[in-house]
This record gives sequence, structure tokens and C-alpha cells, in this order.
Amino acid sequence: MSNGGQGTAGKTRTCPHCRATILQSSTACPVCRKSLRWDPHTEKHKPPSFSALKVEGSVKHPPVGETWEYSLMVSVKNEKGEEIARQMVGVGSLQPEEQRTFTLSVEVFTSQTAGPAKAR
Repeated sequence: MSNGGQGTAGKTRTCPHCRATILQSSTACPVCRKSLRWDPHTEKHKPPSFSALKVEGSVKHPPVGETWEYSLMVSVKNEKGEEIARQMVGVGSLQPEEQRTFTLSVEVFTSQTAGPAKAR
């Protein structure tokens, strides 16, 4: 199995532990964080090369009012604005004065020799 060469970039597989769809090149599952294979070049798992996007926000229910329900949705669109993936990540409810914090991050993986692209 290749570690993300040009022919395999973007290919996916199923994590044998949690059944999440993950990148074929992953040495650790980003969902359950369990080891998938030993990498002979390092004793640690290959971390993301850089984080291209990270957004965090909180929702707090006011002290009065009825219970709120929420659905956490994530969608991915291509350069034409067409939705290519949509998934519900979680659901829940908030009682008065309860708060939830949500974080979305896009982690980018490059070949072992490449680093993040530098602005010119």
C-alpha cells in the first residue's frame, strides 16, 4: 500500500476500529485515533502538514425559554458551488443556560518531504 503517492491521493478506506471513511494514507484514524499501521520512518503517527481552516463557535441558550434542538451539519462544495458531500455530524438539545461549542477544522496532508505552500 502506498502512502499517498500521486496515484493514490484522495483514495479512502474504512477504519477497522470505528468504520469511519478515512484517507488510505492515514497511519492513525482521525476519528477514533487508533493506530492503523506501523510507519517505519517514524515511531509517531504522521501529523497533518498544516491546518487550512479552523472555525470554533458556541451556542448558548438564554436563561428562559423552551428547550432548543439542534442538528450539526457539514457540507463540502466544489469550485463550481456544487455540493459533493453532506453529512449530519450530530444532534442534541439545549436546556436554558446550557452551552455547546462546535469546532470545524480542515487538516491538509502532504507528502513526507513537502511542507505547506508558501506565499510568494
